[in-house]
Amino acid sequence: MTFCLGMKVRNGLVGLADTRVTTGVEQITARKVTIHEHGRHSMFLMTSGLRSLRDKALTYFEETIEERDESFDKLYKAVNAFATQVRRVVEEDRKALEEAGLTINLFSIIGGQLENDTEHKLYLLYPQGNWVEVSEGTPYYIIGESSYGKPILDRVLTYDSSIKEALKVGYLAFDSTRIAATDVGFPVDLVYYQRGTFDIVCHRYIKDDLVGLGDWWQHHLRSGVEEFPADWMEPLLKKAIKRQSV
Repeated sequence: MTFCLGMKVRNGLVGLADTRVTTGVEQITARKVTIHEHGRHSMFLMTSGLRSLRDKALTYFEETIEERDESFDKLYKAVNAFATQVRRVVEEDRKALEEAGLTINLFSIIGGQLENDTEHKLYLLYPQGNWVEVSEGTPYYIIGESSYGKPILDRVLTYDSSIKEALKVGYLAFDSTRIAATDVGFPVDLVYYQRGTFDIVCHRYIKDDLVGLGDWWQHHLRSGVEEFPADWMEPLLKKAIKRQSV
């Protein structure tokens, strides 16, 4: 499984991807996010699904960029170009994959800003090659293991959140996922983009870099439970006490 998260807030983009890849009974570490920059063309791409499909589609896409990067003046055009390569790979490998009992499941998150984009953009690309763009109402996408990190994002993240706030809540969503899912884990790659800069920064963190954050969060969760209002329990507790006294 994978945990890849892309967030779009008013002032920029944040991406987060774990690096754990599970193949059968083996686990390896491999990068799931790539950065593509050339002049005022800046984008990042994260994937979840069969590693072989991802590597082949990405190789074809990088060749496409080399041949006609100048034709991609808006991010959706680059997304369409990658979608074309995804369809190409699926067409080439479908028969062999289906015979081996493997699922075609390559999902992608693509974010960035190209020279004629009026603002930064974030897209979710499906295995069939169709895509949707992030909206202000739900300013994020998760691909891979989404159930454990989604609740905190829905409660905390808004389009008006700062980039720092997005980084914090994004890490907490990852932390919740890695605690609950054994096939998601460190190292983790974080991507930072401030709107209008055309400069994407990526940094890798290992577990030792952030171990104190997990301890801090666990302590405050426990404290929060202790401080959580209890007045609403009174009718229930009174009934229990009454039954026990009979």
